[in-house]
Amino acid sequence: MYVGRAPTSFLIMSNPTFSEFYKSLLQLVKTFEEKNTMLKVEEDAALNIIRIFGENADSVSRAKSSLEDVVELAYATAEHHPYWALLYNSSLISKAVLEKWSDDLSEEDLGEIQWMVSELQNSCDKLMNKITEQGTRDK
Repeated sequence: MYVGRAPTSFLIMSNPTFSEFYKSLLQLVKTFEEKNTMLKVEEDAALNIIRIFGENADSVSRAKSSLEDVVELAYATAEHHPYWALLYNSSLISKAVLEKWSDDLSEEDLGEIQWMVSELQNSCDKLMNKITEQGTRDK
């Protein structure tokens, strides 16, 4: 048993390029569209990223999906990166807002957002202090 290993079908490909894969994917998507399954495909060739959305995906659900990647980066980065707290708190604010997009934010929700805003301010202050300290040492 190979835990965490990619399926063999992905490993035995004759090294197709990303653009070749994308073209093949578009052909597959077209076959589903012919069966009245509407899909939206977005490609970012420079980053080798393809995103596929079903017919019921709206702007809010797409934003939530994209934000999950940002949240994952914030969790994975940990506190070792100087911008971690900025990314972490701003992504959590965005996540909270998107979760309540069609509802009202409660007093508790707003209190948590205010706390995260203060954490953003603290992070900005620390970064500004670091820049200021470096500037005085360079003189």
